[in-house]
Amino acid sequence: MNKVPAHWLFVLVMAVVMWLPMSALAQSQTPEALVRENVSAFMAELNGNEAYFADNLDELKALVNDSLDDVADFRYIGASVMGSYFRNATPEQRSRFANVFRQTLIDTYTRGLVTFDYDELRVLDNQRGQRYDDQASVDMEIVANNGQVYPVSYSLRLSDGEWRVVNVIVNGINLGLTFRNQFDQAMRENNRDYDAVIRGWSPEIGVDELEQGGDA
Repeated sequence: MNKVPAHWLFVLVMAVVMWLPMSALAQSQTPEALVRENVSAFMAELNGNEAYFADNLDELKALVNDSLDDVADFRYIGASVMGSYFRNATPEQRSRFANVFRQTLIDTYTRGLVTFDYDELRVLDNQRGQRYDDQASVDMEIVANNGQVYPVSYSLRLSDGEWRVVNVIVNGINLGLTFRNQFDQAMRENNRDYDAVIRGWSPEIGVDELEQGGDA
């Protein structure tokens, strides 16, 4: 049987996030309920439509762009990825990096959404308890067509009454931490030139690492 390409596994994981309705429902539903409902919505949206979207990538990119606006907290994510460098960045550099980071994800999703090769997405019945009212984790699994199971955990943050995704752990690999390490490496290689790093930002997903897994 074929193996799920790990870079498209990442895309699949993040694409589910796009269908989370971060609206008034977020105040009345648990994060688990939101993810569970929207896994079904995601599968209904894409299943059987791969050929159409493959021929209409601009339409798919517009869909991704609009969806991400209401889902991910890119300012929070951008600050987290910049790590210790965030403090000395100008407000303009902070904003510009958040926008560049967002665009790289949109481009990645659009290229990969029509190439999925999986059998099932499932949210686990037994979720971990939450230590804080404004933070949550939702665990799910992606079942590949060869039977291999990839564990996935979404980290969400409650901000202004809305749940927003701020990180994802795939097969034990903390993607937020991975991107932060890559930003740090880029800053070192470019003599801490923020503008150069932002202009050249092109994060690696870590294909082999996702397949092998980690211990995040």
